[in-house]
Amino acid sequence: MNLKKELVKNTVIIAIGKLSAQVLSFLLLPLYTSKLSTAQYGEYDFLVTLSVFLAPIITLLMEDSMFRFLIDAIDSSSRKKVVTQTVLYIGIGTTIFTIIASIIVGITKYQYGVLFILYIISIAFISLSNSLSRGLGQVKMYSLSNFILGISTILLNLFFILVLKIGIEGLLLSTIIANIATALVMFFKLKFFKYVDKNSIDKKLMIDMIRYSIPLVPNNLSWIIISMSDRLIINQFLGDSANGIYSIANKFPYILNTCYGFFSTAWKESAAKILKEKDKEEYYNSIYTDMKKFLFAIVICLISVMPFIFPIFINESFSEAYVYIPILVIAIYFSNISNFYGGIFSAYKNTKIMGTTTIMAAIINVVFNIALISTLKIYAAVISSLIANFIIYVYRRIVLKKYMNIKKSKKLGPIIMIIISIVSYYSNNWIFQLFILILSILYSILINYHFIISLKTSLLSKFQTNKIEH
Repeated sequence: MNLKKELVKNTVIIAIGKLSAQVLSFLLLPLYTSKLSTAQYGEYDFLVTLSVFLAPIITLLMEDSMFRFLIDAIDSSSRKKVVTQTVLYIGIGTTIFTIIASIIVGITKYQYGVLFILYIISIAFISLSNSLSRGLGQVKMYSLSNFILGISTILLNLFFILVLKIGIEGLLLSTIIANIATALVMFFKLKFFKYVDKNSIDKKLMIDMIRYSIPLVPNNLSWIIISMSDRLIINQFLGDSANGIYSIANKFPYILNTCYGFFSTAWKESAAKILKEKDKEEYYNSIYTDMKKFLFAIVICLISVMPFIFPIFINESFSEAYVYIPILVIAIYFSNISNFYGGIFSAYKNTKIMGTTTIMAAIINVVFNIALISTLKIYAAVISSLIANFIIYVYRRIVLKKYMNIKKSKKLGPIIMIIISIVSYYSNNWIFQLFILILSILYSILINYHFIISLKTSLLSKFQTNKIEH
């Protein structure tokens, strides 16, 4: 199969599994913002961010290493070795964490301590099952897993918040139960335990996998620090309520991150396969151009539609979040582009550059944040995130030239459209905003026309093939 078509197909499959649940979760924002105070939502968001920060340290991201090494595994014996090393390391890391965290919780008597420990363990479970399904080429299974996970989390959220009327505990419990239950189902479906064999322990392979995964840890942590430092600094200087407002401001820009995430999951596998092709540079440039146009379309449409949907989804007590959204959208856009470059570095197994670039950006983010927080308040976190993500984007692009030449667009159209969409966003003139929304949609269709036609042809072909088979 053409690698580009395979990438599109896998992206669509992954999107189907994730999108429906995430749309429902997005639609539940009015419930969350009405049932939780700004301070409660801020504390919950902080716990989630902290858990995402600790998880890579505990597992050393061996699940990501497993995914990459499974792509190159040629037989069942080599697959057993890769999975066994991963399970062994994650098992040891999780046990050590549980012991240390239990002692800390016992001393501090933090009310959410036990749930927090279980939350992180559940993340390790679901990360392992997801990476296994992707590494074995079971994209449909991975998509199904995310669908089950999303729907079950939402249903449990509704049960705990509306029926039992518990807030933060309910949100944490929902994720814990959904993560572990979904992971167990996936382990059963993938026949997980046939890949775990004590006779397959291989010290050399373990070292190779750790060498691959170690640079990914500072890379992941630095991305999280860029996000987490914002929340820590806001929490320290401005309080829980400001943190809650900032968290809501990030919800809408995260739609862009979600859309890119569908592609990114499929891209990591495709980037490794493309590396073996003779015309790999042409492949990379073609995919890069399509991806960048698609992301930009989401950026301008998201900014243009926000004046109409924000008042519908968000409670009035969080209304301040509105002013920060466009800057955060652009920050995430640069983050996604640099992540695309990261997929190419991963294909070359050069994960070191990913770690060094994000560490540098994380330091810059913290410095700017602390320097500006007393005068710019929440804007300090917003602007520092934009600066940090832009720096990663520029630096990775420069380093990527060692491997290939990524073509740069010289068109003024995108720049003009982003300026117009931002001006209309803050104009408070709904007629002007409606006009720009329609213009943004038309422009997005125009620049992505060939991609849309290609996607339509691919989907119709797949549908007709399935129809004939049945």
